[in-house]
This record gives sequence, structure tokens and C-alpha cells, in this order.
Amino acid sequence: MFNVCNAIQPLERTHAVSLVPPFDADTARQKVQAAQDAWNTRDPHRVARAYTPDSVWRNRSEFVRGTDEIVAFLTRKWEREHEYVLRKSLWAFGDDRIAVRFQYEWHDDEGQWWRSYGNENWEFAPSGLMARREASINDVRIAVADRRIDPLSTYEIPTE
Repeated sequence: MFNVCNAIQPLERTHAVSLVPPFDADTARQKVQAAQDAWNTRDPHRVARAYTPDSVWRNRSEFVRGTDEIVAFLTRKWEREHEYVLRKSLWAFGDDRIAVRFQYEWHDDEGQWWRSYGNENWEFAPSGLMARREASINDVRIAVADRRIDPLSTYEIPTE
């Protein structure tokens, strides 16, 4: 059974691996915040430490398995997504699963800005490492003036 979370509350920074299933509303929010913080470093090796060595991903139409492929995928991603800044929010959670929605903004090599909207489904091993990640993402071209995500703030996802 999933619990739907409509309210976003301020989150305490917690090391992601110390958060293990089963999740409650507080630990699920902390897990989401820890993931957001890690991804915003744009450090593929740091991000990969949150996943099991045999973690399985679907990111858009790309399928990735294991630490080496995760690092390679993230390296390629951040080589083309410049000034990437991400916001995630908890959507729902169950014992060992979390669903999030997210937005991130970035620009390409030509300077065109994009806002990417998506949803992720996560499944965790008993260790607290993520064993499965499925992400569906859509990109929308935006003007610089339309940027909404401030890289220096930690507020929740802007609404539209």
C-alpha cells in the first residue's frame, strides 16, 4: 500500500544509506532530499554510491545496470546538461518503495535552456541502497527569463 504525500516539510540533511526500509513519511522525505542533494553535486561517483552494485535503471528509453553503467550514464548526462539544478519531492511511499516527482533545469551546448519534468519509482534493498530506479522524463524548451529553480535555494518544486 502506498501513502500519498501532499505536503512538503523542511527536511533534515541525513546520510542516505542510514535511511533503510521500511520507510515512514519522515524517512521517505529524508531519502528524497538526500537523493536531490547528491544529484545536484553532478558527481557521478557520489551519486552511484546510493545504488546497489547491480542496480537496474530505466531512464527515459535507456536501460542501465550496475555501478559502472550508472557512472558512465551520469557522466554523459552531465557533459551535455550544463548548469543542471534539480528539485525532487516525495509523491508516495511504501515499505521499500518511494515515488517522486521532479523538475530540473539545464542548458545545452548551444545555450538553449530546458526544464525537464519527471516521475521516478524507486525500490530499495534492505541496506537502504536503491536496487531499482525507473524514470519517465519530458523536456520543455524555456527562455532564460522563464527559469524558476534557484540553484542556491532548497525550496520545493515550483508549481505551474
